Amino acid sequence: MTALQPATAARSEVRLDEEFSAVGISDFSLADTDRAAYSSDASLFRLVPEAIVFPHDEADVARTLAVARRHGIPVTGRGAGTSIAGNAIGTGIILDFSRHMNRVLDLDPVEGSAWVQPGCVHAHLQAQAAPHGLRFGPDPSTHTRCTIGGMIGNNACGPRALGYGRTGDNILALTVMLIDGTVVTLDEGDCTETFPRLHELVAEHLGTIRTNFGTFSRQVSGYGLESLLPENGFDLRRAFAGTEGTWGIVLAAKMRLVQNPAFTSAVVLGYEDMVAAAHDAPLLGDFPVAACEGLDARMLNRVIETKGAEAAPGLPEGAGWLVVELTGEDEVHLIAETNRLITESKSLDSAVLDRAAAAEVWAIRADGAGLVSRTPDGRDAHAGWEDSAVPVERLGDYLRDLMELLDAHGLWGIPYGHFGDGCLHMRVDFPLEDPNGRQLMRDFMVAATKLVARYGGSVSGEHGDGRARSELLRLMYPPAVLELFSQVKDLFDPQHLLNPGVIVDPDGLDESLRLTQLPLRQLLPGELAMAYQGEADGFASAVHRCTGVGKCRADSAGSGGTMCPSFQATRDERHSTRGRARVLQEMVSGDLLEPRWDSPEVAEALDLCLSCKACGTECPTGTDMATYKAEVLHQSYKGRLRPLKHYALGFLPQLARLTTPVAPLVNRLSGLPGLTTVAKRIAGIDVRRSIPQFASTTFRKWWNTATEAGAGSSGTGRGAAVGRSDEARLGGSRPSPVREVILFADSWSNHFAPRILAAAVAVLERAGVRVRVVEQTVCCGLPLISTGQLDAARANLGATISALDATGDVPILGVEPSCLATLKDDSRKLLADAASARVADRVQTLAQYLLSIGAELPSLDGVEALVQPHCHQSAIFGVAADKELLARAGADTRFLGGCCGLAGNFGVEAGHYETSVAVAEVALLPALRERESVTRARVAEGGGGSADRGDSADGGGGADGRDSALQVVLADGYSCRTQIADLSDSQGVSLAELLAWGWGLEPVR
Repeated sequence: MTALQPATAARSEVRLDEEFSAVGISDFSLADTDRAAYSSDASLFRLVPEAIVFPHDEADVARTLAVARRHGIPVTGRGAGTSIAGNAIGTGIILDFSRHMNRVLDLDPVEGSAWVQPGCVHAHLQAQAAPHGLRFGPDPSTHTRCTIGGMIGNNACGPRALGYGRTGDNILALTVMLIDGTVVTLDEGDCTETFPRLHELVAEHLGTIRTNFGTFSRQVSGYGLESLLPENGFDLRRAFAGTEGTWGIVLAAKMRLVQNPAFTSAVVLGYEDMVAAAHDAPLLGDFPVAACEGLDARMLNRVIETKGAEAAPGLPEGAGWLVVELTGEDEVHLIAETNRLITESKSLDSAVLDRAAAAEVWAIRADGAGLVSRTPDGRDAHAGWEDSAVPVERLGDYLRDLMELLDAHGLWGIPYGHFGDGCLHMRVDFPLEDPNGRQLMRDFMVAATKLVARYGGSVSGEHGDGRARSELLRLMYPPAVLELFSQVKDLFDPQHLLNPGVIVDPDGLDESLRLTQLPLRQLLPGELAMAYQGEADGFASAVHRCTGVGKCRADSAGSGGTMCPSFQATRDERHSTRGRARVLQEMVSGDLLEPRWDSPEVAEALDLCLSCKACGTECPTGTDMATYKAEVLHQSYKGRLRPLKHYALGFLPQLARLTTPVAPLVNRLSGLPGLTTVAKRIAGIDVRRSIPQFASTTFRKWWNTATEAGAGSSGTGRGAAVGRSDEARLGGSRPSPVREVILFADSWSNHFAPRILAAAVAVLERAGVRVRVVEQTVCCGLPLISTGQLDAARANLGATISALDATGDVPILGVEPSCLATLKDDSRKLLADAASARVADRVQTLAQYLLSIGAELPSLDGVEALVQPHCHQSAIFGVAADKELLARAGADTRFLGGCCGLAGNFGVEAGHYETSVAVAEVALLPALRERESVTRARVAEGGGGSADRGDSADGGGGADGRDSALQVVLADGYSCRTQIADLSDSQGVSLAELLAWGWGLEPVR
């Protein structure tokens, strides 16, 4: 074990940039921003690399190894960086395969195999295999972003390893580059001639290997030498799995694919506690089970706390559950086996889940590492004792003793994980910031290792040993095994350049811990503008919320999510939520960056953050990068002149109010190309962006005029525009108003799209609701927040909250999601007072409110809606209400995931256009092109019945005149509609307009 020493960001004297360029490596980085982003993975550890190389092919890997050999620089392979044991970080060169070497090279559905590159994401392989009815068996909880190369390195398992085996069990062949640059193929052929010394070494230690390895399915600790036994065919392919990049570099892998089961059944069994659930796990061996996961009730409570009760599926009675997936080819037999399992189990209660409910439960389980990363009172819980495993028949007793051991050390943890094959996950609240925190962690880890060894178990049941547990191997294996590990390592890597500090000659388990460096933190100047509730050190501890699980790297748009749009567009780690968090962590507590708000590296990392808010809710740890960015911008420019674009875009609502009297003139001037181009350049706006046109009449002017004239429905006291009156269409007169709401007239809709506010009034009054609008002009101040002008934003938002708070306790509605989200979310952080909390509790979306009062809905039969939700709505309110409302109205909808890419002022600013378009290309633009293609095909076939709603919600003939298939692009966000108009031939409409049109209502404008 190496001596304990503080982590260092020092560079070697070698000019690696010159070395890389000289040998022909084209994609690499030595920038401190990237070094910070790659300094950690999903583990507790921090090791700052000298360089990151993004190899395009085998030749780039060979060139990198040549440089490493010449200068004695360590090399660590990396995929998605989701390792929780610290085996994807190092102080030398990081080889990131995820950027370029990420393809499925060949897929043979007949043989049931696929050749993939090491950076191929697991979910991408599954997507390629699915059309053939195939799948890759093992599926870790990080399957949406983890790579096959990383899975091989860790011998990853996941929930369905119970049915399909570990990654190593599914390797058919490997192409590997050894440290000397030799490329070898490992397949079913005889490897003894290629590796004669290894063969001889194994032959000399057959007794040691047979005694200590392969004792149960989840024994992952150390090297899997049992695969090299004669009875196992000296299978170097399987032995290579779990070597954590210490034997060689995987260039390509041929993986086994299996048939998807014809039928699946999901059942949840409820127990008194997790120990009782663990005691019942051995029962599953008698059933056709593909997966069995333990789920603690406290994980579900965490989901409810962060996302609301509607986000948590109903589960049977119990404080702990076994979530079981059974598979079979005969549905009747599978149902019988499911019922038999329920009968023979010792559960308190049970439930068989339908497909949708099962997906919700599996999603909660997949987010487990993030959900258990904080204690109920807000303390951090850490990886470390993360993957222990015992034979499943001993799991219940082991878990009971483990929980008692936690109590004895004064520690807290939530157990969950792969109960079906005896593997436990747990995050423990080691007080790493305390002076004795490291020692307490060490004491517990040593005691827990002795405990698991007594039960015949393994310190690692998956995810490898890494830096978290390699030191503990000496407590699990006898000295002869450790010496054998060392001899094998020497055969493959005599200089110990491949991922040193792991398995052989390990780093200390409490060495280079990221959080133990917090005492090095220097107090950043200035009083924080935002409130960081539950954070002992405010901003400085908030940025450490990120534990590195890497969900921000997943293709979330494909499953309806948003996080992280800039990573999806750039595929660059520093432009992921995690990468930015690592850079911010370095700023507040590392030795790589200066502790200053205006750090150039921090500015670079935050520049492409769209402030979409998705990470605040989609990240299991709640890493809120939009808030952090606003704080950094605020502090960086405090007392200084800002870029002109901050003033031009941040104060745009105020400028719009001043411009209103001369709006027609401004509209005409904005149509002059030369003048507009100059104005955009001066204001820091990309010249390719359109300039919004002011409405001829603002909503407020119309509202006040209508009120003075006594317009609107009888008895409301405030006018709403409902011009057309088709009694048959409306089903009689409108009901008398018995409810009341405040309609928040946001600046964007007021000045640029008043028709949408008017449509909302029409729809609400049609539902019998009295609409009120606050007398004084109010604005949420979002542009000021997103540009970091938080003092002005606080004053602006404070006045708005005061005005709204004075309106009583009736619901507050709006039509612009970003403004509603500011009232609901940002106000609590920026103002953090009782008034903002009261107002936030009253804010609802139009869809939420209409459903809550049971409002009658118009018939939208025949409407085909492509829906682009606003990021802020998805993050703060969700889209469940919109989906339900549109479904009840009869519309055929397709809800897109991902961000539109404009994101308020982000996509307007010069320097962001390309990224903005790239974000739109993730989901929105392909969907628009597909829709337009289908429309053209229908027209060509003479089917007709297809129309595109423009920017109007007029009825176009009303219900009787509607075409059989009316196509709309539904987008409530002003920025979303602007992006759609700028980058396509389509125009977006709002939900309020669509509903008004459905009723045959035409708002007065």
